[in-house]
Amino acid sequence: MARFLIIAASSGIGQATTGLLSAAGHEVVTTARDSTKITPDIILDASDFDAVDRAFQTAGDIQGVVNFSGSLLLKPAHLTTREQYDAVISASLTTAFATMRAAGKHMKQGGSVVLVSSAAAMEGLANHEAIAAAKAGVIGLTLAAAASYAGQKLRVNAVAPGLTETPLTAGVTGNELSRKVSEAMHALGRIGTPGDVARAVVFLLDPANDWITGQTLAVDGGLSRVRPKMKA
Repeated sequence: MARFLIIAASSGIGQATTGLLSAAGHEVVTTARDSTKITPDIILDASDFDAVDRAFQTAGDIQGVVNFSGSLLLKPAHLTTREQYDAVISASLTTAFATMRAAGKHMKQGGSVVLVSSAAAMEGLANHEAIAAAKAGVIGLTLAAAASYAGQKLRVNAVAPGLTETPLTAGVTGNELSRKVSEAMHALGRIGTPGDVARAVVFLLDPANDWITGQTLAVDGGLSRVRPKMKA
């Protein structure tokens, strides 16, 4: 069995991933900003480079890490404040970079790093400018880091979810009209569940899949690539 570090394990997808890994008999070390949702092994501000470095040291010999840190801001650029923009970049891109930085330092025997992008970085969606910028940065980071660390057998991949039903997205999924509109945007006719994304993350973490690196796997019901026929 393997040992994995789950950063921001209190998120909806983080909890689902932790459950799948634990059920398979793996050791899981979890982090969260506080203990309001889960009781993590490590309290962590994932945007703090030094704190993330210490979390890797505490976790010990791990075969994989995934960073679920993120936020959601649905505003056009002209209505987004500098503070809001900085918060989105910090939550999604800075935390991903901090994770990759620590993985490169500590995972000398190789393994798997999984980062989280978004379908919004692959498809133009109105009012997603800040989050799209941050998540597109995650894709670029994934590609560059996969090249940099291939020599030490450290694989770097990302998942790019579509709208997924979690506490973070409750403002969208909990509104009947916005939910129906969102469902119609996904070719498969529904929004995602935490388990949908968690299964993809577990696949990328699995040491058996060690010939995959530099990829961003869209787990989005077809949102970023597929336009189904209109219903009559």
